[in-house]
Amino acid sequence: MTIRVLLADDQTLIRSGFRVLVNSAPGLEVIAEAANGQEAVELARSERADVILMDIRMPGVDGLAATREITADESLAGVKVLILTTFEVDEYVFEAIRAGASGFLGKSVEPDELISAIRVVARGDALLSPKAVRGLMNRFLAQPELGPSNGATELDVLTDREREVVGLVALGLSNDEIAERLVLSPLTAKTHVNRAMVKLDARDRAQLVVTAYRTGLVRAGTVEQPGAVAVQPTQ
Repeated sequence: MTIRVLLADDQTLIRSGFRVLVNSAPGLEVIAEAANGQEAVELARSERADVILMDIRMPGVDGLAATREITADESLAGVKVLILTTFEVDEYVFEAIRAGASGFLGKSVEPDELISAIRVVARGDALLSPKAVRGLMNRFLAQPELGPSNGATELDVLTDREREVVGLVALGLSNDEIAERLVLSPLTAKTHVNRAMVKLDARDRAQLVVTAYRTGLVRAGTVEQPGAVAVQPTQ
């Protein structure tokens, strides 16, 4: 099955380069290009792309506003947004994840990493490296109004195992890494992640990360290296 990709960036040269890379990969196809956020929204609705490579900084409606509009549209529930940014963690990435983006990568990404990222997002996983997760955490905790809440009743719908898995997702671990950590099969780990997303009404793994911070399941800590995160023990 071909993964249909929409490119949204106001720089023709960048779109051209990404178009060549994507179209050269087996099973991927660029089906449309947008030069601003409004075009991206319109093309998302008319072309039904599977993945949108969305630049944040665009004239008029920017990528952040476009992402909010796309992810809020129930008819576009299957469309995944992958944010393009000059830096892996910048001032807008946190808001983009909260808006429903499935992850982000730098514009200087290597060709094989770009193709892999598209495939990862297309299958419903989030593209969040440990470095990116720490950046999201730091920005989240820096905003008092968004900091961890005292009550974690939102997590009551989860089993103990699902809470543990959500905590590991918030550490930036992949399904395979979660499986290894908990001595599970990768399929079982993925099942726990998917069930947690359904119960918490999370669009994808990225939103599980935000939920983990907001409920206090994940807190700032000193595990392995400064800026890492630690999972609160299950009660």
